[in-house]
Amino acid sequence: MDPRAAPLIEVVVESENKPPPSFRIGSDNDWMVEWRGCKSDDQELPEITCEVSHEPFPFLERTRNGWYIVPDPLHKTARRLIRPTVMLLILALLAHSMEPGLVSLGLISESFAGSYRIGPLDYPKLLLVAFPVFMIPIIFRMIANLRDIRRQNAYIASPIESPRMTLEVNGSEVRASKITMPVDMMAVRGRLQVGIAVPERSKVLEALQRTEGEQPSPGMSTRLPERRITSGEELGTGVGEATPMPVAHPRILLLEPMRVHDPGEWVDLSGGGSEILFKGPVNQWPGSVYSALIAVHWEIVVEAVRDDGTKMKWVCQVIIPPRVGLEYIPKLPVRSGRTEST
Repeated sequence: MDPRAAPLIEVVVESENKPPPSFRIGSDNDWMVEWRGCKSDDQELPEITCEVSHEPFPFLERTRNGWYIVPDPLHKTARRLIRPTVMLLILALLAHSMEPGLVSLGLISESFAGSYRIGPLDYPKLLLVAFPVFMIPIIFRMIANLRDIRRQNAYIASPIESPRMTLEVNGSEVRASKITMPVDMMAVRGRLQVGIAVPERSKVLEALQRTEGEQPSPGMSTRLPERRITSGEELGTGVGEATPMPVAHPRILLLEPMRVHDPGEWVDLSGGGSEILFKGPVNQWPGSVYSALIAVHWEIVVEAVRDDGTKMKWVCQVIIPPRVGLEYIPKLPVRSGRTEST
């Protein structure tokens, strides 16, 4: 989606809680998130009522807390192969439609022209070569999903305890001490990151002054009839592509990336140690803010490997106190919401 073609949404938030300090990330011609005080010309803006808190909402505690399976790397390979295989299929169909002229010009051999008759239908020779290649990313995706399901079922059958550590917050840095990893897990690296969670669908529609069940806004799908699986699908922007195939479990075991995401530097954890310093991103982000529209979420992510070779991530939320006097961040770091892109 081109952010310049999407209208800027401005609303007045009414809440019984104290608002966070003002901040602005991004520009008017790009993706932007801003929280500021009301001005005299804001009286015509729509008003919404929602809770504003410095504690994570239950949804984030369910979806971004604990151990998660790292998706199979075949997902990335399959996605990279989609474009060239589709182009090959289109070129094969195009060449078949112009076969008489291409053969007469000597550009292709007569051995590649024509069709094979199978039953009552004729199948172009070029298509019989291109179509199996076109199926490769689909087959890769199926294999990757089967592997992910096997790993998820293995975790459900044998859950892992969460690591134990004491966290001390100092500005945008977090010092972890008294670190104890589970016996069957070996930590590889970790980092502190911040992002903005996907807003609630109902509040987005209310801010857009639209009604559920009618035409959705640009970039959103109609509401899915099934139970909530991922925040992207709940919002209507994931459309079944946000996560690989999850198993039926009370907690999703595939970590969905935040659409707005700014990480700190990776810290090597393979050598152990009783104290680790996680540094935040270079940009000075606001502290933890949670509301139905804007939710600034901080967390520690630890990558680890299980004894059976399964790569996993452990996510722990961090509460960063409110921060005043922040500098303007000119670029909002937006990225893909697909799980395999993490």
